Amino acid sequence: MPRTRIPSNFFVFVVVEHAGSVLLVREAKHGQRWYAPAGGLEAGESICDAAIRETQEEAGVLVEPFALLGIEQHWYPSECGEGLTSWWRYVVRARPVGSLIPKSRPDHHSLEARWIRPHAIAELPLRHPEVIDIVAHALSNPPSMPLAARVA
Repeated sequence: MPRTRIPSNFFVFVVVEHAGSVLLVREAKHGQRWYAPAGGLEAGESICDAAIRETQEEAGVLVEPFALLGIEQHWYPSECGEGLTSWWRYVVRARPVGSLIPKSRPDHHSLEARWIRPHAIAELPLRHPEVIDIVAHALSNPPSMPLAARVA
């Protein structure tokens, strides 16, 4: 029986922590609300490369991804109305390298970025409250897989 390919979309969600604060961005889209650096992988891009690019574009901070905290999969009706599309999100933990000064000039990626104490995240107008739980989970030092690991 022939198999049908399933259209899939891939995203990263990046948790960047430094000195007890996490890096969040106020998005230019999604109601100009706060969220973690996140976005879709581009063709041929690795999870690490996407995490670095998205954080640099949205927050203006260069990072080094070091751990994969989780992989989520969701199903949605396809855009053409036939069948389903698979949506994958990789939750990545990263550390800043170089300057810690986040972006302050708005552009089409984001309006600004800030280092926020975890307890203050709930006070922000968030794109989605999942940010609170994902950050809390990441900062609890859960088991993770090094991004350099390869599964044989």
